[in-house]
Amino acid sequence: MRCLKCNNLDDKVIDSRMSKDGISIRRRRECLACGHRFTTYEQLEHNELRVVKRDGVREPFKREKLLDGMIRACEKRPVSIETLETATDEITHDLAAEGLKEIPTRLIGPKVMDKLQGIDPVAFVRYASVYRQFQDVGEFIEEIESLERQPPDLGVQPELFEPRPR
Repeated sequence: MRCLKCNNLDDKVIDSRMSKDGISIRRRRECLACGHRFTTYEQLEHNELRVVKRDGVREPFKREKLLDGMIRACEKRPVSIETLETATDEITHDLAAEGLKEIPTRLIGPKVMDKLQGIDPVAFVRYASVYRQFQDVGEFIEEIESLERQPPDLGVQPELFEPRPR
């Protein structure tokens, strides 16, 4: 790996760990020239997957591009990069599990929106506005109203005791 600080190609691995999901390996490296430490991630490359865009153009599936779109949607939001990386890994795994060699964007976008909706509603609306190509404010309002109509997420712990009557 090339050092980000001095561009030297010589480094040594000082720590390797399996990621929590078991999909990638995290490596801490140290540049042998300047001593700068940095982290790299190693994971299987899904070369066989190709994306078919709306206009019919085909291109290789790139996990980084998927992650970058989610990062942009979550910009200035309280969402950690680890959360987005985990979501990206889950989406990538789901897409590979479908067994298709070419995946239309119409299958990728909804998976991303489902993940973002559970992570951050504002990021979900941002992503949806680009993916669904909103043309006016009314479409934004409809999407936000549809979020408000959904039942609340019961992921929070319920009250253990009923409040005392006064």
